[in-house]
This record gives sequence, C-alpha cells and structure tokens, in this order.
Amino acid sequence: MPVSAKKTRRAVVLADSDTRWKWGALTARRLFPENADIRLDGRLLRGRATPTARQLTEVGVPADSLREVTAAEFLRALGGDLDEEPYDVVVLALVGGGVQAMLHGLAHAWRGRARRPVVVTGYVGVVYEKLADGLLLRHGADLVLANSRQDADRFRALYEGVGADASAVTEVALPFLGGAPYEKKEPRTVVFAAQPSVPATRADRAYLLDRLIGHARRHPGREVLLKLRSRPGEHTTHIEELPYQKLAQHRELPANLRLVYGNMGEVLDRTDLLVTVSSTAALEALHRRIPTAVLTDLGVREALGNHHFVGSGCLASWDQLDAGHEPEPDARWVARQGVAAAGGAAYETAFDEARRRVGELLAAAELPPLKPYYTPVTAPGYLPGVLARHHLAPDGGPLPGAPAADRTPGPVRRAVRRAARGAYRHGVQRVAPVIRRMGEL
Repeated sequence: MPVSAKKTRRAVVLADSDTRWKWGALTARRLFPENADIRLDGRLLRGRATPTARQLTEVGVPADSLREVTAAEFLRALGGDLDEEPYDVVVLALVGGGVQAMLHGLAHAWRGRARRPVVVTGYVGVVYEKLADGLLLRHGADLVLANSRQDADRFRALYEGVGADASAVTEVALPFLGGAPYEKKEPRTVVFAAQPSVPATRADRAYLLDRLIGHARRHPGREVLLKLRSRPGEHTTHIEELPYQKLAQHRELPANLRLVYGNMGEVLDRTDLLVTVSSTAALEALHRRIPTAVLTDLGVREALGNHHFVGSGCLASWDQLDAGHEPEPDARWVARQGVAAAGGAAYETAFDEARRRVGELLAAAELPPLKPYYTPVTAPGYLPGVLARHHLAPDGGPLPGAPAADRTPGPVRRAVRRAARGAYRHGVQRVAPVIRRMGEL
C-alpha cells in the first residue's frame, strides 16, 4: 500500500522592516510542529523601512521566496488572483496601522469564503508605548501573540475593557531567544546595544556615547563594543535621525572601543555585560544569563521605555557600572517576560498553545470572517485614514488609482525608487534635524 506524501504547510509573512521580518519568519516556523514540511514565503511591504539586501543577510532568516510588494499586490495575491495554492497561515509582521489595513483588506478579499488562511500577528519585542493604540490596531487577527505572561494579561484586559473579543490573545515568547548560556571569562567584553530612536535628542545620544567612551578609557583591559542596528542610509523598525556613527566621527575613540554590526545573537556570544536603554536585546541577554544593565542616567521614563524594566533588578547608571557594579536580575520578573533564564524547558514549550490553536483552526470546516474592533461604525473618524494610507477604502476594498505593481519593475523604475528612498532618508537623517534646531533658535 503506497505511503501518502506528507502535506506541505504553506505560510507567508508580510513584513515592513528587517526586525519584523526576523520576528515574523521565525514565528511562522514555530506555529507548525517541529517535523512539519513548511514552505515559507516572504513579502516585504514597500515603504520607508523596506530592508536592504545587507540587512536581510544580517538577519539570517532564509525563505523559499522573498520579494518586495505593495499592499494592493499582496491583497490580490491572497485573494486568489495570483496564487495557485492557498496559504495555511498568514503572519502580519507590520506596524499597527499596517496590520489593521491588511485585516480589513483581507476581510474584503475573502468575503463569502468558508475556507481561508489563519491570520496571526503580534509584536517584535518589548511593548512599552502606545499599548492601546497598537493593540487595538491588531485586533481582528485569529491569533494576537503576546511575548510573555505579563503581555498576555495586559492584552486581554485592554480588549475586554473596550468590549472587544479577547480570545485571540495567545501567550508565546520571542522566537529569536536562544544561544549558549553565559560563562564568565576574562578579559571582559562590554556591549552597548544602541537603539534607532531611544533616546531621541542629540544631547542625550551624545551623552551616552561619551559615557561609553569614558567607560572604555577607565577599563583599558576590556573590549567595549557599540552594537549598531543599521548603517547610515538604512532604516529599521524606527527612524534613526542621529546615528551614533555620525556622532562618533567627531570624537577620538580609545583603542579598545569599536563600532560593530551583525547578528545580535553572534555579538552576545562574546558579551560579558550588555548595556542598553531599553532594547529587546536585554531580554535576549537575560535569556542566556548574561549580566544586563538597563541605564537610568536619563531617568526612568515612559519615553525611554526603560520603565518596562522596573522590578527587573537590572536598572543601573554608568557611574555604577564604571565602579564595577553587576546587576542581579529578579527571577520572578524575568519569568513573567517569557525569558527562560533558569533553563530552556519552558522556552521550548512556549509555542505549544499557539501551535494547538493553529492546528484547530486549520482542521475546522469553516472559519468566521475577520472582524476587527475598528469599523466605520466604531471609529468613523480614525479608520478611514488608517486604511487610506494603504490605498484602501473604508470597506477594505482598493481605492481607485491604487498602485498595481504586480509586474517586475524595470531598471529605470528600480533606480528611481532607490533614489526616492535615499532622498527620503537623507531628509529624515540630515535635513529634518537641522530644521528643528533652527526652530529652537
């Protein structure tokens, strides 16, 4: 009797930046059983933060296919016009407004269908700002993933508080935690994990850079690394108007201080102390039991995101670190963040519930239509603007004149697109800060 071939599960990830592609692709793989045969397609939403080839290589998460698309092209493909075989799972790894637009667009494209893919969304890291705004924009997906028990509790409470269905909230963990547990070694390597938009001002960023330089000079036997997210001209999840590379050009760096790029996991392989303001890298380091410091020099403030780490035991200042202080993380706080610092067993099972729910939805004879909380009735003054930014009408259908882009662009169009993107980034990183400084005179 012939053995039937194992069914290939198909997943597509729509991402709008390098970090969201990493989160979305790794999440998609963990939504299926470990031995499943998976085809993973990547679609990069065309926009200001569309990752470059270098950024994608640095992320290091391959796909069976990967290409840039517009929202209209993605929705037409998922509507069945371009795909011969339907997807099992769609992962929306986008900023909140993008998720909301795609939920309405997909609901319109799948209207009247009994069978459709399972739609999943979530957050790429620590949720420390715009909780209500971002979370309600993600409502309507079949699964809204929460990276920790703390986030799951907050998400459910918020949905229930506005009268929205909270059953989609599913506790998981960040899919990119891992690596060998930390073993103390000498000489020590100190890594400062920079963030594109935190802190925001030139003075604050210059202060942190000068303190890092000072730490390197006080400890000439240590290797001190400034871990950068992107090169000048590249964008990531957040806009970086004042790259540390440019600030460093006007300073004399000690011999033991270097600027580095690359995959964060590989940098953590040689890290003895991770220092940051509020980067998700702190959770990666805590997962591996690497000593971690969350800076208080600029205050503990919501605008910085370091308020998220209150109770962690990791808050410290550069003065304390210069004097040799090594923070001790609070085990209970760490456990509530989806971090398995005490061992890998809990982390290995973190996606079991999400995997079970996806399996049940795929086995169902019929799935209900997508029903986001925001509709033309509940948010008539907000939703149309969110959808219009992606060329969608209030009912989720395409607006007249929506860009098609369903053909491969020629060399002229590609060159014009690169030039336009470069001009935008130049304006953000150079022209806008100058205009702001002139306005402060």
